[in-house]
Amino acid sequence: MRLENVWLRYRRRGPWVLRSVDVRIEAGEAAVVLGRNGVGKSTLLQVAAGVLRPVRGRVTDRPSRVGWVPERFPADQPFTVEHYLTSMGRMAGLAPAEAGRAVAAWTERLGLARFQRVRLPELSKGTAQKVGLAQALLRRPGLLVLDEPWEGLDATAREVVPELIDEVLADGGSVLVSDHRGETVRLPGARRWAVADGAVTEEQPAAEEAYAVVEVAVPAARVSGVVARLRADGHRVLGVRPDGPKGAIVAAGAGDRGGSPDDHRGRSGVEEPESIPAGLGGSADPASGGDR
Repeated sequence: MRLENVWLRYRRRGPWVLRSVDVRIEAGEAAVVLGRNGVGKSTLLQVAAGVLRPVRGRVTDRPSRVGWVPERFPADQPFTVEHYLTSMGRMAGLAPAEAGRAVAAWTERLGLARFQRVRLPELSKGTAQKVGLAQALLRRPGLLVLDEPWEGLDATAREVVPELIDEVLADGGSVLVSDHRGETVRLPGARRWAVADGAVTEEQPAAEEAYAVVEVAVPAARVSGVVARLRADGHRVLGVRPDGPKGAIVAAGAGDRGGSPDDHRGRSGVEEPESIPAGLGGSADPASGGDR
C-alpha cells in the first residue's frame, strides 16, 4: 500500500494536517508512527485505513480487508458485546456460524467471555478497547491499523497485542501502529515513520549489531506465542519450519558472531520465512475512499 502525495485538512482554508506525504508499506511489514501529540499521527492512520479521504493525492493498493482500531473505541452504542461483534462479523462477510465461532474465539482470547451480555456503554475503557481489537480481527485483515492500541489495557492484554501483530504479519498482512507509551519496543523489526509539521519521514535503523543464529524446537501449538516473545525481547525471527520436530523456529539474537542475519541464513537451512500458525482473525472492510 502506498500514500502518494497525500494532503489533508479538516476544513477549507484550514491548516494542512498532512502535507505531501509519500510513504509505502509492503506485505508482511510493520511500521510504527511516531511524533508528539497533535502532529497528525491519528490523521495519517485514518487516511491509511480509509476512514478519511485525502484532499489531494491518493492511497493505492490498500488491501480489501482492513482492521481499524481507533485510540478510543466508540462504546456509546446500545448493543451487548456479543451482539455488536456478531453484527460486525456478518458485515465483514462471515456466515452466521462463522461469525459465532469467531466471536467465541476472540472473546475468549481477549478475556471478554464474561462480558458478552454486557452493553457497550457499561464497559470500562480498557474492556471497550478489547472489543475494538476483537472487531478488527474477526476476519484476518490484510492491513491492521492500530492507534495507541495499548492505551487502557491491562498487563495481560498488553502482552497479547504483539502476538496479534505478529500473526497478521506472518500471514502476509501489513500493520501500522502508533504508540506514546513506549510499547513498540516490542516490535524491534518495525519501520519507524516520524510525523512532524505535517510531513512524514522514515527514520533510518541504527547500525547493525553482530548476530548469531539459534534454532529452537517448540510444540506446534505454542509457535505463535514463542515467536511473539522472541520478537518482544528484541530478537529477529527468520522463519518457522513446520516440518521440524514440534516446529523449529530460527531466531537471530545479538551475539559474538559477525554479520547480519541474512549472512547466516544459508547455514540455518532456512531460505525464506515460513508462515507461522495463527488463530482466527479479520475485520470488516473500511469505508471506501482515499483512492481518488
